[in-house]
Amino acid sequence: MTHHIGIIGAGMAGLSAAQSLRAVGLRVTLFEKSRGLGGRMSTRRVDGLQFDHGAQYFTAKGAAFKEQVAAWRSSGAAAPWFGDSYVGAPGMTAPSRALGEGLDLVTARTAAKLVRTNGLWRVEDAEGPIEAPGNGAFNALIVAVPAPQAQTLLVSAGADLPGVSEARYAPCWALMLAFETSHEHVSSRIKLDEGAISWIARDSDKPGRGTACETWVVHASPDWTREYIKLTPDEARAALLQRFRAVTGIEAQPVYASAHRWLYALVEQAAGAPCLWDADMQIGACGDWCIGPRVEAAFESGRAMATMILSQGQNA
Repeated sequence: MTHHIGIIGAGMAGLSAAQSLRAVGLRVTLFEKSRGLGGRMSTRRVDGLQFDHGAQYFTAKGAAFKEQVAAWRSSGAAAPWFGDSYVGAPGMTAPSRALGEGLDLVTARTAAKLVRTNGLWRVEDAEGPIEAPGNGAFNALIVAVPAPQAQTLLVSAGADLPGVSEARYAPCWALMLAFETSHEHVSSRIKLDEGAISWIARDSDKPGRGTACETWVVHASPDWTREYIKLTPDEARAALLQRFRAVTGIEAQPVYASAHRWLYALVEQAAGAPCLWDADMQIGACGDWCIGPRVEAAFESGRAMATMILSQGQNA
């Protein structure tokens, strides 16, 4: 009988799984290497500024995610942006924080090894077992991180989940800019099909954003990022700022400029299953990489992982 489940990763997939399991009375503990929740649905906050430097927006196609988005909208955690798209409010982390409310969370600790003893799991970092509720007595584990990171953890556990190694990602350099002056003559969303840049958005135009500066997020194209993957953040910032100016015509000097490299930004090849599960070892994996490059895919994969565990007769 599964009573307590450990989850590695507090992005949308891990949080979705956690909420689904808790809804039927199971206890969960999540481990997250970052200080905050949300994974690529993240918001960078610095000097009174904020940037959605990962996922820019999300859509809702299926009934379950539409219901979830409606709940977020009702609570103020999400708002429409353009067309059928939504954003977190006041930042992209808001939906994740809503899902994480009331859960046992351990942040700023990087899981490095998964160990099973006498049928029970524990999670370790580089220094040994992580102090957390239930650690060492987990009846099952869910690995909800990008596929390459999941593969490393699964190897440490002696587990083999066919499909993890099939997933492929495109990397992305993201540029964050802030200006004291407004540039309303420039479109607030620019999508490019070729060249160094694939996406430009005036972040400060999104609903719920309150900032004295005009903020922009620029995403480099996968091909450009792959070619310049080894740039330092300062080098990437300078190169992308030059290209941003060429596209937008904005020549003003930014009051803030920073670049962030996402190694696992966009799923290019999915594993082809909603989630992966080893019933004998009681360990599974989920994420958008199971289904496709959408926030909704991560949400669906997490719910599928919870359903898989429950369908094994593993209820409390």
